[in-house]
Amino acid sequence: MERSGQNDPRYVVDDLIAEDIDAYLDQHQHKTMLRFLTCGSVDDGKSTLIGRLLYDSKMIFEDQLSQLEADSKRVGTQGEEIDFALLVDGLAAEREQGITIDVAYRFFSTEKRKFIVADTPGHEQYTRNMVTGASTADLAVILIDARKGVLPQTRRHAYLCHLVGIRNVVLAVNKMDLIDYDRDKFEAIVAEFRAFADEIGIADFVPMPISGFRGDNITSLSQNTPWYEGPTLVDHLETVEVDTSVALRKPFRMPVQWVNRPNLDFRGFSGLVASGGVTPGDRVRVLPSGKTSTVSRIVTMDGDLDSAVAGQSVTICLADEIDCSRGSVIASADDPPQTSDQFEATLVWMNDESLHVGRAYWLKIGTQTVSATVQQPKYTLNVGTLSHMAAKTLQLNEIGVAEVFTDKPIVFEPYADNQALGGFILIDKMSNATVAAGMLNFSLRRAQNVHWQAIDISRKARADMKNQVPAVLWFTGLSGSGKSTIANLVEKKLYRMNRHTFLLDGDNVRHGLNKDLGFTEADRIENIRRIGEVAKLMADAGLIAITAFISPFRAERDMVRAMMPEGEFIEIFVDTPLSVAEERDEKGLYKKARAGELKNFTGIDSPYEAPESPEIRIDTTAMSPQEAADLVVDTLLGDR
Repeated sequence: MERSGQNDPRYVVDDLIAEDIDAYLDQHQHKTMLRFLTCGSVDDGKSTLIGRLLYDSKMIFEDQLSQLEADSKRVGTQGEEIDFALLVDGLAAEREQGITIDVAYRFFSTEKRKFIVADTPGHEQYTRNMVTGASTADLAVILIDARKGVLPQTRRHAYLCHLVGIRNVVLAVNKMDLIDYDRDKFEAIVAEFRAFADEIGIADFVPMPISGFRGDNITSLSQNTPWYEGPTLVDHLETVEVDTSVALRKPFRMPVQWVNRPNLDFRGFSGLVASGGVTPGDRVRVLPSGKTSTVSRIVTMDGDLDSAVAGQSVTICLADEIDCSRGSVIASADDPPQTSDQFEATLVWMNDESLHVGRAYWLKIGTQTVSATVQQPKYTLNVGTLSHMAAKTLQLNEIGVAEVFTDKPIVFEPYADNQALGGFILIDKMSNATVAAGMLNFSLRRAQNVHWQAIDISRKARADMKNQVPAVLWFTGLSGSGKSTIANLVEKKLYRMNRHTFLLDGDNVRHGLNKDLGFTEADRIENIRRIGEVAKLMADAGLIAITAFISPFRAERDMVRAMMPEGEFIEIFVDTPLSVAEERDEKGLYKKARAGELKNFTGIDSPYEAPESPEIRIDTTAMSPQEAADLVVDTLLGDR
């Protein structure tokens, strides 16, 4: 449709503006994205640098700028100068202390590229936050205060960046204005860092002399460093090549996030393609089941695709009805990933409470979630010297190598080959807190040599022969609560009723099976794990297994419960006040514990975590041992 007066210059200008806007929007839409983080030791100027980048890229609104100027005066910045760190340090505690605590993510854009930058804390106690920021970054800007040089935390952050797979590194020697732009000091710092980088495997990095506060070599080359011939920081960030094609060149893998079943006529498996590519007609294998099929369709909200590659979220339909659910991995049929339940892994411990060796944690890797235990670490790493240190556990921010066992096989690849199938987190089952980030190194060879042996006599057949339903009666309570007394009466009562039982008592087991264990928290955890495995085997044999152990920690009792079929684990809380248990102290253990002669004694200097919802609760102050035994037997047989 023609406009009247189309030769009017006003319309020509309007057309040109419209074309410019369209061109600009198209250019902006197709800009590449770079995710990077700033890291280093405390007060190296990370937040100031990011504030400067936001300021120079015109990503600050006028009201923000006004507030920033006011805040800068309030915190004592000299003259008209702006404290750019205040743009990023959003927490009140950060502004008060002048430090970064949390990870702050900021977006900015230049004419050539879009950026998401993570400002990570420098304090050692917040190293776990730094790992969070590094886990999704393509590039790391490691800052060093030119006055201080390479510090232990600089080394720690550099090692962690390399550990999580960041291969693009900028060494930004900051605050050059405070050393009068001394070239010799700059080159000495670069040489020291290069020696460390060579040791940990950082093949290359880009060193830059900068001043985040003054803006030297940030967006334009500074006249204060005429001897520097490299790029500015922004130039490098705009042009650095991030090799996104690596994932494309690898075999096809897609962890299944959910089964898409909107109606009876459609069944697909949705997820993010982690590596490689797939097209309709390709043969694929679903793991861990190992079943194979052919891709029939690749579906998206915008219609079917002819192919899908790494980084795309799609729904894949298969030609055959095979078992596939959340946690499964659809992979190339001819080159599938591995499955295993035993690994060597590198762990970065992120919790204030130390690692409990042998305790069951949730392990989340991709879309898979399993129960896992961590063995005593082989060693922890001294980041300063890169030496291996002996350790019995892992403390906050420590990096260690340990064996990890899962309760069932998981689909994985070494982290160095595939971050999506090699990186995991550990979650505490009680608090639901993330306690560690980990990287799978390899599957243990013994895991490949141990297989389940098929047997002809089933668990049910053994139980039917005994004319009973197997069960584990798990008595728990303080020492002196009466567990063993009641458990013994229960077994005698069941014996007279021709039930097949076996009693595992805490003291008796420590004379044989667990004689190598002490009473530390780690040994108590291992003690219960072993007993749980034995009780499970007894239940598999068709027996009613009766156990009488303090078993002070809920996590380990829940671990044993998870070993058993639904309804076969019966937790019996022998609830006795500590004062009453001490009065019954026939063995004199409480007296020794009170005198400091017996360490790690439950109820005195080691905690007891009472069951929250046991199947049976016995109040020994209101019930005799015989009445308690009758209650247990009536409950057991009443359900059967």
